Amino acid sequence: MKKPEATLILNDHQIQQKIRRIAYQIYENNIDEKEIIIAGIAKNGFILAEKLKTSLETISPIKIILCEVLVDKKNPLSPITTSISPTVYQDKSIVLVDDVLNSGTTLIYGVKHFLDVPLKKFQTAVLVDRSHKKYPVKADFKGISLSTSLSEMVEVSFKNPNQVILQ
Repeated sequence: MKKPEATLILNDHQIQQKIRRIAYQIYENNIDEKEIIIAGIAKNGFILAEKLKTSLETISPIKIILCEVLVDKKNPLSPITTSISPTVYQDKSIVLVDDVLNSGTTLIYGVKHFLDVPLKKFQTAVLVDRSHKKYPVKADFKGISLSTSLSEMVEVSFKNPNQVILQ
């Protein structure tokens, strides 16, 4: 079977623009905060979180604490761990970040993990929202919404150059 042609959806420059716009939205929604937690779901979600942190630090005085969230995407019911202790994010604003929101499975289990601790505010951010939801989860901040079929695959590459490809 012939592999479908890949279509470039976002190039490096466009991804940088989306990240900067999301950073401004996060800042606007957390303008009164002294510090916020940017929690990225490993691998690409964490890379996106790092890029958002860098962008936020150039536009705002808010202290940004980066957190890596480890979710077994093949078995999301297995225990989720984070690179920082729950006491660090208790009573703080958190933005949970992933690269692509597809069915919502990864994001909803990530949300569930953080709800075990009292939080001040909880928001989600994704670079690509595909809108194939199995769970009632939405992205508060998104770079782009795509109408895709279930058989198509969206791949985000943070290698040089950064790009989003639809296959």
